[in-house]
Amino acid sequence: MSVRIAVVADIHHGAPSATKRGDTALNLMADFARFANDARPDFVVDLGDRISDIGRDEDLRLEREVAEAFKAIEAPIHHINGNHDRDHLEVADNEAILGQSMMNTTFDAGGWRIVLWRADSKIMRTPEHTGFILREADLLWLSRVAQTTDRPLLVLSHVPVSGHAQTGNYYFERNPSASTYPMAERARAALAQCRFPVVCLSGHVHWNTVTTVDGITHLTQQSLTESFTTSGEPAGAFALLELDETVSWQVQGRDPFAFSFRPTATRWTPPMPAFSQHVELAAKRRGDLT
Repeated sequence: MSVRIAVVADIHHGAPSATKRGDTALNLMADFARFANDARPDFVVDLGDRISDIGRDEDLRLEREVAEAFKAIEAPIHHINGNHDRDHLEVADNEAILGQSMMNTTFDAGGWRIVLWRADSKIMRTPEHTGFILREADLLWLSRVAQTTDRPLLVLSHVPVSGHAQTGNYYFERNPSASTYPMAERARAALAQCRFPVVCLSGHVHWNTVTTVDGITHLTQQSLTESFTTSGEPAGAFALLELDETVSWQVQGRDPFAFSFRPTATRWTPPMPAFSQHVELAAKRRGDLT
């Protein structure tokens, strides 16, 4: 049985900020609500960064306004926190506003296990470290899910872990470390433990991408209000993701994207070391091996 999911990412409600057209967010949320109600999905996913943060009082107001906009949607909604939802607010603040737990969880839909990997998305800013921290508890939770599942996984998160190139990205080409978690390779290794197909969908990086690593397909979805790919106009991006033996992902708006593929449980041969560190190759160069 197929699963239909309506997806919105990086709403960024608030004042315009760089290329984020947060001033258009609520009007575009009304468009998304109409789209979701017409599409009649099994559920809706919000991939996080509902606001462009300012300060605690302002952020509480902005989050409440976005939560109100989601009330027009008839299908069940699952939220994930982005970094801007956490700059000045706690997880508990978001839980109270959205009326649901924001902890890691799974549930089954059709023949798939839906994984809401709500790994900590707060950006730390200390003298010792600036950026995300992939907490061990979040990594271990993901590993256990991958090890024990008895069906394909759809892993939903705010921050992608594919490690894909950021060439051309307005925000991250020159700031690639801010596009993912440090030690993201450990998250990929955790997912690779799965004996079934795995598909990952994230937000955060504000563009539509497809990257396959170790037989696992990683998707990132364009922001609702981003404009760096759309000549200053908000992208108005939202999508319908359909899960079956074939996965179909169709992003609407000014930056449309469509991709269909058949997920696989096949994993790849592990990469070899750098040539300079490969003991066998070094021995052959010395003539010790033939």
